[in-house]
Amino acid sequence: MEKAKVIEIQYYQSPCGELIVGSYDGKLCLCDWQIEKRRAGIDKRLQGVLQAPYEVRASEVITKAVTQLDEYFARERTTFDIPLLFVGTDFQKRVWSELLKIPYGTTLSYAGLSAGLNNPKAVRAVAGANGANPISIFVPCHRVIGSNHELTGYGGGLTAKKFLLELESMK
Repeated sequence: MEKAKVIEIQYYQSPCGELIVGSYDGKLCLCDWQIEKRRAGIDKRLQGVLQAPYEVRASEVITKAVTQLDEYFARERTTFDIPLLFVGTDFQKRVWSELLKIPYGTTLSYAGLSAGLNNPKAVRAVAGANGANPISIFVPCHRVIGSNHELTGYGGGLTAKKFLLELESMK
């Protein structure tokens, strides 16, 4: 009898807030803020699309992700090499893939992100997809800011976003 699929999850206390880290079928599908206002929607989407409940347990991917998060927060890592599983619409997946191109220590506006997708008028849709990103830090949605260079919404809160951007700006 085949074993039922589950999304393995663990909790990670970062210097700027608690994260829930999850893997499914050998890939990271979740690294999101516990305080996230959209937490229920993200959880419903992941569990619904993958047809798998959360189960608190370790996985090789989570162990590797936690090690890489520790290195990132210690300023010993600027890139990640964890296999990712995007669970969302095709448009969201395109936006999340574009986020992976924003280099460590740099920021990009929502308009710039839209232009990178060859869809400059889709700023609001891009912002919505950015906000639906369930894999924070590894998929660096914190690097997206307003066109006026102001910090705009972030699932972990603006304090966490500011912390991450400052962490990355210190060489």
